[in-house]
Amino acid sequence: MSILNLLIAVCLGYVVFLFSVAFAADRAARRGRGAWLRSPIVYTLSLSIYCTAWTFYGAVGFAARSGLEFVTIYLGPTLVMIGWWGLLRKMVRIGRSQRITSIADMISSRYGKSNLLAVIVTLIAVIGTTPYIALQLQSVTLSINAFAQVDLPGDQVSETGTTGFLIAAGLALFTVLFGTRNLDVNERHHGVVMAIAVEAVIKLCALLAVGVFVVWGLGGGPADILARVDASDIARWEVSNSRWIGLTMLSAAAFLCLPRMFQVMVVENQDESHLRTAAWAFPTYLMLMSLFVIPIAVMGLDLLPEDSNPDLFVLTLPLMHGQDGLAIFSFLGGFSSATSMVIVAAIALSTMVSNHIVMPVWLRMTGGTAMMSGDVRSVALLARRLSIAAVVFLGYLYFRLSGGGTALAAIGLIAFVGVAQFLPALLGGLIWRGATRSGALAGVSIGFVTWAYCLFLPSFGPDVLISAEVMQAGPWGIGWLRPYALFGTEGIDNVVHAVLWSLSLNVAGFVGVSLLSFPTPVERLQGAQFVNIFDHSGTSGGWNAGMAQSEDLLIMAQRIMGPDEARKLFARSAQLQGLPGFLPEPSPEFIELLERELSGSVGAATAHAMISQIIGGANVSVEDLLAVADETAQIMEYSSQLEAKSNELADTARQLREVNDKLTKLSVQKDAFLSQISHELRTPMTSIRSFSEILRDTQGLDAGAQAKYAGIIHDETLRLTRLLDDLLDLSVLESGTVVLNPGRARLGDLLDRAIDATGGLDARLRILREAAREDIVVDTDLDRLVQVFINLIANCRKYCDAPQPELRIDVTQRDDTVEVVFADNGTGVPEELQSIIFEKFVRVGETKAGGAGLGLAICREIMTRLRGEIVCLPKPQGGGFLVSFPVAGGLQAAGENVAD
Repeated sequence: MSILNLLIAVCLGYVVFLFSVAFAADRAARRGRGAWLRSPIVYTLSLSIYCTAWTFYGAVGFAARSGLEFVTIYLGPTLVMIGWWGLLRKMVRIGRSQRITSIADMISSRYGKSNLLAVIVTLIAVIGTTPYIALQLQSVTLSINAFAQVDLPGDQVSETGTTGFLIAAGLALFTVLFGTRNLDVNERHHGVVMAIAVEAVIKLCALLAVGVFVVWGLGGGPADILARVDASDIARWEVSNSRWIGLTMLSAAAFLCLPRMFQVMVVENQDESHLRTAAWAFPTYLMLMSLFVIPIAVMGLDLLPEDSNPDLFVLTLPLMHGQDGLAIFSFLGGFSSATSMVIVAAIALSTMVSNHIVMPVWLRMTGGTAMMSGDVRSVALLARRLSIAAVVFLGYLYFRLSGGGTALAAIGLIAFVGVAQFLPALLGGLIWRGATRSGALAGVSIGFVTWAYCLFLPSFGPDVLISAEVMQAGPWGIGWLRPYALFGTEGIDNVVHAVLWSLSLNVAGFVGVSLLSFPTPVERLQGAQFVNIFDHSGTSGGWNAGMAQSEDLLIMAQRIMGPDEARKLFARSAQLQGLPGFLPEPSPEFIELLERELSGSVGAATAHAMISQIIGGANVSVEDLLAVADETAQIMEYSSQLEAKSNELADTARQLREVNDKLTKLSVQKDAFLSQISHELRTPMTSIRSFSEILRDTQGLDAGAQAKYAGIIHDETLRLTRLLDDLLDLSVLESGTVVLNPGRARLGDLLDRAIDATGGLDARLRILREAAREDIVVDTDLDRLVQVFINLIANCRKYCDAPQPELRIDVTQRDDTVEVVFADNGTGVPEELQSIIFEKFVRVGETKAGGAGLGLAICREIMTRLRGEIVCLPKPQGGGFLVSFPVAGGLQAAGENVAD
């Protein structure tokens, strides 16, 4: 079997192996057995798509042509992973909280979810990545032709275009099969990521194997290699400081902005903590990939013919020395580098094209509303699959138009400068809240036009897209507008020249227009979310349910997410809201959640637009919905006011419930009072009537019987008089017509009078006092104050349910106020009656003692007129009352209204 046929067989077997790995990973993830898929090592290896065919093949060619300059391509990402770890963590946190699907989604979401900005970023990403895809196709094609030249005469080697087309078709097929299985790009592509991780190991092992063969197989060991390096042209290459710094910064910018890197670093990230491992593991991987670049380049220059392609030294050195197995292994490493890049780049770009170009256009063509007929899900999937094919075809088209003869490193640098135009808008949006959509649009557009004019279009060669005359003399003969000497800057490397002017004008446009423009409310909300993501990892607010109906939202979600996933989401939300069924209330929180979920399928800008159409009608834009707030501070203040009002309403509702409970209790007490008062009036009246009739109708009663019956009539009359006096007393007190009689006396004497009036000191109630503290002269209505004391002491005698009742009377003087506490050792006033104990008709302990329930109501009215108060003191054991009043001058004039 010829080596070419063997290579084809091995490649087919390798492709089948990759398909098996991807299929097994997807299957394990669906069955919930893929914990190993979420390993930080797998995440780190997935970052290896940065090491494409440019790194595997082109780095050696770069070193052979430019010496140590190739190190800059590894140095930039290393500095980012080590020095900008916090920035990467911020991007990952934003990606997870905002359901970001691509770098276009990230930038457009930051600037008010602008679909126009997303479209521009998508177009630039596609154009900027196209040369890179062409680079991968070129590398694989050249490596296959290298094997073909061993077996076949030069005139029988197949055309590179045919080989490139077949490779492009195969890569597109693999990407469609494993990159569009799920509509939601936030559902990780486990199969693709695992295949990339396997390819990362293969290409590293292949490059190390070739390096070991070159150093110890072809050379005489490290010492011999170092001697050859010193004697070669590589040691004499001088790299200018500007190019060294420029390429390092460029590779760092590309590492952040390449769509494929954003895909694996942010979108495919399973756990934010994986970045900690990647921060040291990925630089280590890059170091190993670059370990044998110089030895391979030196040996290739020494041993191979002068017309050999340096980009293929990794392959041709073992091939020319009879190491067919190592050459095939090396080819698999380069093949892995190329295919992994194309697959992930196609997934990322197809997502951007579908979400930000195809879907918005299709929505507009079908009526401009989110409630169209048809399955949005199937349209989005079809759009992504067609976009993958289109992206890969564009790469193939560039490969054909550029002739496939440009050095791999040069093509890679062109792509790097193109995607680097996203950096000002991306970084500015993460750290500067004042950055605006207009500034981002201006900066990205200016930078893209400058890059295209100064680097991309000239890369096709003279007289292809730019004439040779313009290249030499500038447009219309204006020399300072020449593509390689813009503004008269001559003598600068073409790549550094493009980096300098494109990024400088980009930053100037971004900052200048941002300072001159004013962000919309949505931009301000998103800016706060992005810049302060670690303070609140929530999502942007601002939704107003408006005209939203849960049924309409469900229909839209089913068409995008699928019926099962949509119903699960709605059912979970309804359950969290405490509602039966599967239709939640369209609250702002639920709408924000739905927007995040839909963003994973159609992008943040499209999801926002679709929901806004349902929320406010087809003619209402997002800006219209939030036009009432032109400042984030106003929105936050309004939200704070609403929260305060809500709390106030809750307090009012609670107070109303308490008042209602109180009124209910009072109504019950009033009914009991009417029943009791009728009893209190009827009983003595019945006794008086009965015994009066006996005295009137009975003849011959002796003096003893007459005296007994007259005494009963007298006692019942006094009982009626006291009841009527209480009613009259309360009426007079409440009307404010009571006349107070001021007097001066010692407080201890007043307490003595009250105790004597209630039965004096006896064994049934032990009264504890401190005479020294009662030696206070008070100036008030003495009789009314004694009336209050009598009532409290009498209540204690009636209601204290302790086995040995005790009443403690404590007196305290605080400045010009006297406080007298009456506390017994009984169970006290029930908690449910403490709030109404001073109301009329309320009685405690009816089973023990009767009464009309007016005593404490009279006490409260008396203390009000004496400018004091009486309160119930709840205690863990026993009950008590606090009576407080001024030492002097505490009298209210008749008719004066004093608030209770």
